[in-house]
Amino acid sequence: MQSFFTDESHPDARPVHLVTPETLQTWLAEAPVMVRQWVGDNDFRPKPGAVCLLPDGEGALAGALLGVGPEGGGLRDLASLAGQLPAGIYRLESAAVNSVDLCSTGWGIGQYRFGRYLSEKSGKECALQWPEAADRADVVRAVEADRFVRDLVNTPASDMGPAELESAARDLAEEFGSKPRVIVGEDLLSEGFPAIHAVGRASVSAPRLIDFSWGDRDHPMVTLVGKGVCFDSGGLDIKPASAMRNMKKDMGGAAHVLGLARMIMAAELPVRLRVLVPAVENSISGNAYRPGDILATRKGLSVEIGNTDAEGRIVLCDALALADEESPELVINMATLTGAARVALGPELPALYSDDDDTARGIVEICAAEEDPVWHMPLWQPYAEGLSSPVADMNHISSAPMAGSIVAALYLKRFVESAGTFLHLDLFAWNPKNRPGRPEGAECQSVRGLFRFLEMRYGGGGD
Repeated sequence: MQSFFTDESHPDARPVHLVTPETLQTWLAEAPVMVRQWVGDNDFRPKPGAVCLLPDGEGALAGALLGVGPEGGGLRDLASLAGQLPAGIYRLESAAVNSVDLCSTGWGIGQYRFGRYLSEKSGKECALQWPEAADRADVVRAVEADRFVRDLVNTPASDMGPAELESAARDLAEEFGSKPRVIVGEDLLSEGFPAIHAVGRASVSAPRLIDFSWGDRDHPMVTLVGKGVCFDSGGLDIKPASAMRNMKKDMGGAAHVLGLARMIMAAELPVRLRVLVPAVENSISGNAYRPGDILATRKGLSVEIGNTDAEGRIVLCDALALADEESPELVINMATLTGAARVALGPELPALYSDDDDTARGIVEICAAEEDPVWHMPLWQPYAEGLSSPVADMNHISSAPMAGSIVAALYLKRFVESAGTFLHLDLFAWNPKNRPGRPEGAECQSVRGLFRFLEMRYGGGGD
């Protein structure tokens, strides 16, 4: 990661000039005639993310122009840059920078590539000379968390099953001085987690609940819960092949809470952190749970199974019930939960639900400023009637075909009563196609924005 940046001042570092349509003309007026001719011949138009490589008098690379929006360069502009530059050392040479921290973070994020299974690794290296005003620790935390999340999500289920997800969580916890407690297999029943066990029992990799805590017990308690469905076949309500293809990413919620936990612990935020990850594989075998089954839950509510492909909320309800038992000040749940959220908001906007609308609105603003957007959705209580069941305390899905993401959030909220504030993010964790700075595959969403919210709410740490 550090190779993406350099501490040293390199006299041969190539400048990157950030320009808008207006500032480009000013820049060209002061540029040598040869450069003006080059930019004109290449018909460079400085739309955000557009790059024009600039030659020197001898035909070598002298620098580059980067188009940015009217507000100045930001994270996505710089994320798209590194992939369009030759190997070398670069420096930002412009006052048109919205935030040097966001630009630096974008530079680091934009160089992510998942190469674990490639026999030939990319040899190209681009380094950015640290901008003078950059908060280096903050940037490094953000870039490392982003890479951590995406590596977990991109790893196929053959190498990222419940046991491997446990190992990743254990390594993270131990890195920051915490020792996880993991409840595995039949022990889930004796310890009061029947719903997690029911969903995961059909897999050869035993279901488990990963649980670790960090921080001073006297600090405000923040509990993170993440959906860790390491592969989702749909269970007996099996998915079609096209829908199953990318289900290695169904543990994206777990990856995201682990990434957020990494940032919190690295920054030493003054909170008492608890992380809960129910890790399962939703498989098919003779003992798989069935549509129409009625499951017990940790909270004591009985749940009728309407569809085994809606397994995420089943494993999460036990973990959320456990989280709620300590009455934390804040519970944040993250999950790749519903296709309905993607129909409503597409792949780029996680849906944010909360029982505190003022907090949710504040998070939307903070995430927007961090270029890590979320969209506030309503916990519309009248839709909860769709969760009724004639044979159990509740069904876990609605018979109505609409408002699926809202209904799922309402289901989860039934298991959180004592926490001060409940936040639920229904996210996609995936780029469906290649775009500049966003390669097809895993995407880290909302982690930077949520960290900034927590930092602003609870104060800075030990940097």
